[in-house]
Amino acid sequence: MSTSLGRRLRLGAGLVLLTYLATHLSNHALGLISLGAMEAGRAWFLLLWRNPLATAALYSALVIHLLLGLWALYRRRHLRMPAWEATQLVLGLAIPPLLASHIVGTRVAHSFFDVTDSYTRVVLALWHQAPENGVRQAILLVIAWAHGCMGLHFWLRLRPRYRRVAGGLFAVGLLLPVLALLGFVQAGREIDRLAREPGWTEAVVRATGARSAAEREALEHIRFRILTGFGAALGLVLAARAARQLYERRRAIRITYPGDRIVTVPQGLTVLEASRRAGIPHASVCGGRGRCSTCRVRIVGGLSSLPPASAAELRVLQRVGAPPNVRLACQLRPTADVSVVPVLPATAGPSEAATQTDHRGGREQELAVLFADIRGFTWIAEHKLPYDVVFILNRYFEAVGAAISGAGGIANQFTGDGVMALFGVEAGPEEGCRQALVAAGEIVASLTGLNRQLGEELPAPLRVGIGIHVGPAIVGRMGYGPGVSLTAVGDTVHVASRLEQLTKEYGCTLVVSEQVALRAGLDPAPFPRHELTVRNRAGVLAVHVIDDVGRLAATGRAPREPLMPSRGAST
Repeated sequence: MSTSLGRRLRLGAGLVLLTYLATHLSNHALGLISLGAMEAGRAWFLLLWRNPLATAALYSALVIHLLLGLWALYRRRHLRMPAWEATQLVLGLAIPPLLASHIVGTRVAHSFFDVTDSYTRVVLALWHQAPENGVRQAILLVIAWAHGCMGLHFWLRLRPRYRRVAGGLFAVGLLLPVLALLGFVQAGREIDRLAREPGWTEAVVRATGARSAAEREALEHIRFRILTGFGAALGLVLAARAARQLYERRRAIRITYPGDRIVTVPQGLTVLEASRRAGIPHASVCGGRGRCSTCRVRIVGGLSSLPPASAAELRVLQRVGAPPNVRLACQLRPTADVSVVPVLPATAGPSEAATQTDHRGGREQELAVLFADIRGFTWIAEHKLPYDVVFILNRYFEAVGAAISGAGGIANQFTGDGVMALFGVEAGPEEGCRQALVAAGEIVASLTGLNRQLGEELPAPLRVGIGIHVGPAIVGRMGYGPGVSLTAVGDTVHVASRLEQLTKEYGCTLVVSEQVALRAGLDPAPFPRHELTVRNRAGVLAVHVIDDVGRLAATGRAPREPLMPSRGAST
């Protein structure tokens, strides 16, 4: 069985079991109304789950989920794992021993000995006659629900829409077991009151089917066989793991990490397993299931000796646009010595997992770069309290950032009173140039509105200088720790910064290179043209000086889209 098929089957089985548990807990919660409400809800519950089709689906899901869970445990090359993953594993292994007694006392007793497992009968047994079993049942409820919710969370967390519904799902996940336990307690109190009536307990037992000593012994024998079978299966898995480790120690490979750290591991381990075994921090949002791509590594030595990527791994790598020398650490099982460099920091989270292009590896591409800077802000800051300076800058950055993102760009650097933004990272340089010009108009319009709002707070209106250039640049996620962000370096960035500085010399709002105007579909003729040389750059660069950004909308239009919004204004 392929790994991806096994995971899909395990997920499908888990969803069936979680659905069953959710309906079961909802039935428990009716105890907050009355014992009679629980019995009425049980009628619908049995109609849903005790028909032949649903029974087959439920118990098939239970067996499949358990067997695939044991298989996943066997496939692990070591037991070092994140805390959440270890918690989910321990909870899952604790369920079968706790569940055996409940299944035998309800479904098996009903099927073999015609015992009616009504809520009245079950609550009487668990709350009144054997409260220790009631405590065990409550523990099972919490463990099973927590295990299922954890699995659901770590399956959905990589999906973009999950964040929108995560709060609601968390509320349901928290409230449902609480309401179920409260319903059980309320029903138990009602049972206690009824049990004080003479002959009531005996009447309930007779009505629901009294079990003889032989039947009780048979049920206990079934329960023992279930527990013994599970224990034997778990022991067999652990023994098989130990035997495999003894065999694999004869074949060892070396994995070299940054800093010349070398880890020697048995052949057959994935790179992620090797990292965890050696205590090397390594990102893996999905827990090594090959879904999130955060564990990917760049191969810097031994690439030719690696086994080819599976179809499932290739799908993930293609989704993030990974270059040929990048592999998923959780899927790569080297057969010879290899040198790797993790692409993402060990602290990478779900947001990095959702990245659609592998810019961390770095790549050269054409894009438009915009620089914007407040004119004369140093003089304004000298006449303001520190709190006022921070307040004004944050309002400015908010307005500029919204303008850039609204136009489709990426505001990647806020330094002092300046902003750097990238356009066309995904859409291409032509669309990037159009987006950058739209953003320039939005920035000017937003700043005009900000001047009106802060008029009494400012000794002089805020003015902005903007420079835009297009060309090749190296794009990648650069920085250290929490400061890592997508940025660009190269001649194009240098030129765009220089054009922004030229707005001071020309006394204008916007300076764009001629390439930007032409690739955006703009007729640059109405705007003054200058030729200049840029330091450390060969050749002459043609630029156009634009004082009134609002004029862009009247000089030309890009195909299918206006170059500038109609509300553009100059400062």
